[in-house]
Amino acid sequence: MVTKGFKQMLAEANAVVEAVSVQEALLLLEDSDVVFVDVREGEERARAAIPGSIHAPRGFLEMIADPEGPAHNAAFASGKKLVLYCGSGGRSALAGRTLAEMGLGNVFNLVGGIQAWSQAGGPLET
Repeated sequence: MVTKGFKQMLAEANAVVEAVSVQEALLLLEDSDVVFVDVREGEERARAAIPGSIHAPRGFLEMIADPEGPAHNAAFASGKKLVLYCGSGGRSALAGRTLAEMGLGNVFNLVGGIQAWSQAGGPLET
């Protein structure tokens, strides 16, 4: 039996991870101190992604974020602001909480994910 459901976990993640609106994120796109991190699956990313973003699927996030991990990406150790996104903002909030638990303090969640980004006219690459 589930003792802590998705809604509770998401609420806890949203309480820990700072939200970034699409309007704020659009202003950050050209900032060299910001890295956009796509936590979606590869098939989703292949359809469309935020330009310049890195791919860190949620299922491999810990191995990518940890400098001792087998798939480490240096962006996670760069000290830069990490703006996570997924399809609609849920998975990226949960991923942000995981990164916060790992000790990263510069993690933000793109509210509404790539759906909101696309609806706002944000640039996309395939």
